[in-house]
Amino acid sequence: MSFITRGFGGRERERDDRLPPGQTLVHDFPVLSAGPTPEVDTAEWELRIVTEGATHRWSWDEFNALPAEDVNTDIHCVTHWTKLGTSWRGVSLDTLFENVESQFDFVMAHSYGGYTTNVPLDELLNGQAWVVTEFDGEPLDPEHGGPARLIVPHLYFWKSAKWVRSLVMMPRDDPGFWEQNGYHIHGDPWQEERYW
Repeated sequence: MSFITRGFGGRERERDDRLPPGQTLVHDFPVLSAGPTPEVDTAEWELRIVTEGATHRWSWDEFNALPAEDVNTDIHCVTHWTKLGTSWRGVSLDTLFENVESQFDFVMAHSYGGYTTNVPLDELLNGQAWVVTEFDGEPLDPEHGGPARLIVPHLYFWKSAKWVRSLVMMPRDDPGFWEQNGYHIHGDPWQEERYW
């Protein structure tokens, strides 16, 4: 497991109002993962939203038939790098949750490979989060979470689970993988909510 990749160590901070405190601007796209890159065949891929009463499922073809959006946004990693103006294409969580009913206010994102991370539902809706399948006009590379990953750009990037496979509704904000290992339960980069 490697947390520091070529391209963001040792550079001087470049001044930009879009840089949250403590962040350094990068121009490449560092790869940081909690484990090996899983091999996810789109023929077997499935996205699920699980509530207390139902499971909503989309196959790869069903997911790609949903209305997609282009998303241009900045991303901020807890390890202090920020990449500005990234371009993605995917389906808004607003679309995925259109017909989902739940009394629960929190979501645990589960990934192929076993990773988990928690996010309040109200921070996934209203144009704040997407499940994306493209980066810079190309299919999303497996090392960056392809074939599909969650992006929640207003939170540190560990909340944007790679290889996402399910979103499970929860009655309380239980910690996911990194949150159980010392990362902040919320993860706002502008508040430097990095660790406990």
